[in-house]
Amino acid sequence: MKINKTNAARLLDKAKIAYELIPYEVDENDLSAVHVAASLGENIEQVFKTLVLHGDKTGHFVCVIPGEHELDLKLAAKVSGNKKCDLIPMKELLPLTGYIRGGCSPIGMKKHFPTYIHETCTQFSHIYVSGGVRGLQIKIAPDDLIRESRAMICLLFET
Repeated sequence: MKINKTNAARLLDKAKIAYELIPYEVDENDLSAVHVAASLGENIEQVFKTLVLHGDKTGHFVCVIPGEHELDLKLAAKVSGNKKCDLIPMKELLPLTGYIRGGCSPIGMKKHFPTYIHETCTQFSHIYVSGGVRGLQIKIAPDDLIRESRAMICLLFET
């Protein structure tokens, strides 16, 4: 099956970063990372979701966390230099990032936003993030993702 390259994949190619595009079956009724992990047959702790937020001081920023966890908004605000922050409304996602819900990659957004990734990413040889469309994941070494997305490693939820 031929897989069309996404913006995220093209940027990784340009940066000469090793990655793998992994297709999976999309369930429009369940766009969760838990479903993605099950479809891939992978550990949910290695399948990360990309969340876009707006802070009261810094504006938009991105958090990347393991799929089964909830982002702690207070921690996200603190690490990003905000007093408070919220997830952006769904209708703003596509115009702001170029991506849709269930297909939002931390790589290749219309504009680069400050990016924060949860510290557990470094426990694995590879993790999965959205490839930029529903039904496509990027398998990548955490250090490569951190470098390409210019992410800061930090605590984004309490375990």
